Amino acid sequence: MKYQLHNSNGVHLTVTDFGCRIMEIFTPDRNGKFADIALGSLDEDKYINFGTGERFLGATVGRYGNRIAEGQFTIDGKTYNLARNNGTNSLHGGIKAFDMVTWEVVSYSQSRIEFRYLSHDGEEGFPGNLDVLMTYELTEDNELVIRYEATCDKATVCNLTHHSYFNLHGEGVGDINDHVMYINADRYTPVDANLIPTGELAPVEGTPLDFRTPQVIGLRSGSDFEQIRLGFGYDHNWVLNKKEEGELSLAATVVDPQSGRRLDVLTTEPGMQFYGGNYFDGSMTGKRGLPYVKNAGLALETQHFPDSPNHPAFPTTILRPGETYRHTCIYRFGVEQ
Repeated sequence: MKYQLHNSNGVHLTVTDFGCRIMEIFTPDRNGKFADIALGSLDEDKYINFGTGERFLGATVGRYGNRIAEGQFTIDGKTYNLARNNGTNSLHGGIKAFDMVTWEVVSYSQSRIEFRYLSHDGEEGFPGNLDVLMTYELTEDNELVIRYEATCDKATVCNLTHHSYFNLHGEGVGDINDHVMYINADRYTPVDANLIPTGELAPVEGTPLDFRTPQVIGLRSGSDFEQIRLGFGYDHNWVLNKKEEGELSLAATVVDPQSGRRLDVLTTEPGMQFYGGNYFDGSMTGKRGLPYVKNAGLALETQHFPDSPNHPAFPTTILRPGETYRHTCIYRFGVEQ
């Protein structure tokens, strides 16, 4: 079922209970013209038939966002084997993960909707029952505030994230290579050929992954840098600069110079995956019938680091009974003249 959120400024969006998915987001440009900036479909059934990557458009991702190497991790001496849906890896929770189930609507108003999902012990191989509450709220400051809370009855791992693809020109209008991006991070987590972190926290300085001053995305996305080659462009986790653990702070800013649309991303999480839509190839069409060409949209997924359960030095993603997982992500929509 579809639900609409809107504010008095005219910003509005459509969500569905299937995967807690955002289907469209309308925001104004510098001239006040509104356009849908989120890739996807208005047909809920279409998401079921999308390819492995495309199925995540606009979705809530879990129980574990990003990759877990070999679909395996160990807690308290016990090893758990997960559904493998990305070569030998588990990606974004597995085969029938949080994006592929229908969530319960707990409450709904014109500006706020709260969903609940109970992920049962053993689902996709994960231990313990995980009870998740997820909220979308659209504020009068043109902020889409996403809040996650989760509790469990057995030690498990939890890393929830949001997976909208944005194109600030408008959905289906070319690519995002001319967008200008800033990322508040001095380091990133390099990956191997399977896009699994090596465990290193490497400096961005001197690499195409340095966005500490705003950069045009497409200028370096095809560079002959090993990490860019491995990801076929940008598909990496940045280690966000934080004054203290869990603070809500700016992760990234993206601006479209043509329309003036601006997107700020704030989060309590230690990391953010920037994925540039490297595998769109024009075979998929969007809501307006326009093809999604390579780099048709970008995803900015606030998260803990990929494969954290297998890297003890990374911030932990283990959740235990009596603890509450909390994560806030804000997408703030604005305009630059």
